[in-house]
This record gives sequence, C-alpha cells and structure tokens, in this order.
Amino acid sequence: MKTVASVSLPSHVQQPQYDRQQLRSRIVHFGFGAFHRAHQALLTDRVLNAKGGDWGICEISLFSGDTLMSQLRAQDHLYTVLEKGAEGNQPIVIGAVHECLNAKLDSLAAIIEKFCEPQVAIVSLTITEKGYCIDPATGKLDTQNPRILHDLENPQEPHSAPGILVEALHRRRERGLLPFTVLSCDNIPDNGHVVKNAVLGMAQKRSPELAEWIAGQVSFPGTMVDRIVPAATEESLAEIARELGVEDPCAISCEPFIQWVVEDNFVAGRPEWELAGVQMVQDVLPWEQMKLRMLNGSHSFLAYLGYLAGYAHINECMEDDTFRDAARRLMLDEQAPTLRITGVDLTAYADSLVARFANPALQHRTWQIAMDGSQKLPQRMLEGIRVLIARESRWPLLALGIAGWMRYVSGVDERGNSIDVRDPLSDKIRSRVENSSDDERVNALLTLSEIFGSDLPKNPGFVTAVSDAYRRIARDGARQAVVDTLAH
Repeated sequence: MKTVASVSLPSHVQQPQYDRQQLRSRIVHFGFGAFHRAHQALLTDRVLNAKGGDWGICEISLFSGDTLMSQLRAQDHLYTVLEKGAEGNQPIVIGAVHECLNAKLDSLAAIIEKFCEPQVAIVSLTITEKGYCIDPATGKLDTQNPRILHDLENPQEPHSAPGILVEALHRRRERGLLPFTVLSCDNIPDNGHVVKNAVLGMAQKRSPELAEWIAGQVSFPGTMVDRIVPAATEESLAEIARELGVEDPCAISCEPFIQWVVEDNFVAGRPEWELAGVQMVQDVLPWEQMKLRMLNGSHSFLAYLGYLAGYAHINECMEDDTFRDAARRLMLDEQAPTLRITGVDLTAYADSLVARFANPALQHRTWQIAMDGSQKLPQRMLEGIRVLIARESRWPLLALGIAGWMRYVSGVDERGNSIDVRDPLSDKIRSRVENSSDDERVNALLTLSEIFGSDLPKNPGFVTAVSDAYRRIARDGARQAVVDTLAH
C-alpha cells in the first residue's frame, strides 16, 4: 500500500528535515485528535526542523481511535497538515510523532508503563472538557463519574485520564523516577488548574502522601491554544490526497494562523518551542480570557444563530453583512470591555478574527462548533455577562447568543428539520425541552445550574434579556433577530 512514508512527494510539500531515528518518547500525549495534530505536534515538528533533537511524541488513545492509530502505524507515524489560506495551500508532513499506543490495539498495562519510562518529561492532553472528570458546580474531581468510581476501585487498571496520570506518578515515585510535567492543551479556562484539581483530587482519594508528593513535585502549566481546525471530511481528505499524490487517512486541514501561549513552568525540561513562535509567559490567564471571549464567544454566537438561519459553515455566515457586523460588535462592544489583558490592540485582534472566520478555504461547520454548548457557554459568554451586569452595562448580543443556544437545543430548526444536538448534558437538556412549551423554554433551561449557576437565574435583568431575545428568534427567525438587535 502506498503511503506518505513510501512515495516520493511533490516538491512543494514540506517534509521533516531532521533524523527521526533520534526521536525518543519524551512527550506522551493523550488524545490524537484533529487539533493536536495541527497544533502542538506541528509546533514540536517545527522545533525539530529548526535544530533537531530527540523530543519525539508518543500518542495515546484509550477507548476509541484504534482505526486511526492503525493507519498511523501503517505510514510510519507520518501524517499531513494542510494549511489552507485564501491565497493558497501549504501541505506539511509531520514527523514529530514516532510512536502510538491504543487500549484496543495494545494493552492498558502497556499504556500505563509508557508513562513510567525514565525519559518521559511531559504528558500533554487534548481530551475535551469532559475528559477531566470535573464537577462543573465545584471545579473539583467528580467522584460520582463512572470512570472515576471504577478507578478508585481499581487504581492499577484505571480508565480515566486522572486515574492513569495518578497511577503513573505513583509508579514513578515508587521507582525513584523524576516526575513529569502535566500540560493541558484543551481550550478550557484555567486549564492548568483544571487538570491539577483532577489529578490531586484522585491522588488524595488514594493516598494523602501521594497527593502531597504530586503537589510538591509535578507542575501543571496553563496554556492558551488558537488555531481553527475543522474536523476531517471526505472532501478535505480527498483534497489533501490531490496535493500529495497519495491518500493520507490521518491528514487534517486547518487555517494558516497559529498561536500558543504557555506558562513557562516545566519540572523536567521542554522543547525550545520559542523557535516555532510559541509565547512562553508567566501568566496565561489574560490571553486565555481574550481568546475564549472574543474568538470562541463570537464563534459560538455564529454557530447557533448561523445554523438556525440556514448557514452550514462559518465563512457563509461572514458573507452575510448582518452576521459579520454582529460578530465584530459582539467582540468589541461586549466582550473586549470585560478583559484585563494589556498591551494588545483589541480592535486589530477583532479584525484579524473576522478575516479568519471569513477564510473561504476553511469549511468549518456551524454544527461542529455548536456541539457541547453546556461546557462552552459559561466561559465564552456567561462570565463576560456577569462582568457587564456588575457594571450595569448593556449586552444585547450576548443575550441573543444565549437565546440562540436555547433555540438550537430545542431540537428543531426554522424549516422544521430536526437538529442533531450533541452535548454531555443532552439528557437533562432534552427533558427540560420536552416538558416545557416555547413560552416556558427559557425558564426551563435556566434550571441547569451546571451552566447558569445559581446567580443568573435569580437575576431579573438576565432572565428578561434572554427571554426577550428568545421570543424574537422564535417569532421572526434568527437572522431577523440579529438585524433587530443591531438596530437597537
């Protein structure tokens, strides 16, 4: 079978310029998803191209991904990232990954032992919010999560990421090995503290002494990640195959823009990511807040209201002047004033986001961005709303965004078609939708304290603003509701 590892590729394809035989698994990564392939792995590959070295990556997947990993092995762990800009495309073959393990292809025992190899310096993660097994109400480990319950009963055969990390660190401590840095690369607020709370919560349940050792010896740097990476489709894979002259089932497309801001706190060393343009800083939180509210908040706004208005992709929303204006005004009038970052031109940042969203080469589906809204709304919209409420400022577009989510999860679009709503809280959301009329929908969904807390549902101004916005969407349609909101 021909693969990217076995054929001569066209001259315009960038390929590894370093000796891959020198690589060792110094980074072990949970979650070989689209984003990681086009972000952290690519940036590590750029460092290797700049100066060589042995910072190889071993990819880990637990209960899915076996087909992808089999395909990755068949092509010597090489895969392609296609950067798609309005001006043209650039295919890049990534060589930083040199090993992979999967619970279906290998064994759980082999996976846990991989974390215990002496050279492992960093364990990184892209496992989405739900992979950390955190209780949204407390920010602590969810001890009722089925996987956590399993791991507490079977600590040497864990099924969760926190359980595996704690078991691996336990073994390293018992064997006198140095600890590793735990590096969350997920797009969630304060991700370093999220994974730290998960790991220490699990460790405390097992052994206070182990928890104390982890707290004192392991670092959990915060990170801010930014790159638009749509999920792979048959069309995107076919396009990449045309660029390469050979199929690559592990390939992924993305935008040219890339940013990674990392708290420089590593207990066992790290690649020189600065060589690839990574910003190593002391405090990531202001950067993270800017990105979550201005980029992700407007992305979610476009996803819910754009989907309802009949737009399948974000760039189609941006071709509509109404949605384009709304996204920019949301960023600058309602989200930017809530930030505490300094030294950044937020108007220029907003304009760059508008241009990125409008990139016609990226087919980023509104439905994909709309997934898991219960996990995204708190940091993307609700935290900013709380700031604006405290200042007695107006926030009509944020209200419309929340109402757009409520209309979306009601499960039927404006043409009467059913919506495939994907969310960790889908059962709770569905029960509230099914047991409420359209007039009761807002109040029914506001009872989801995991999303709205206890404060916002008790705030008359919040309830009124969201209810009025919901009625406009239900009565006039999403696009007209955006038009009317901009006019006022």
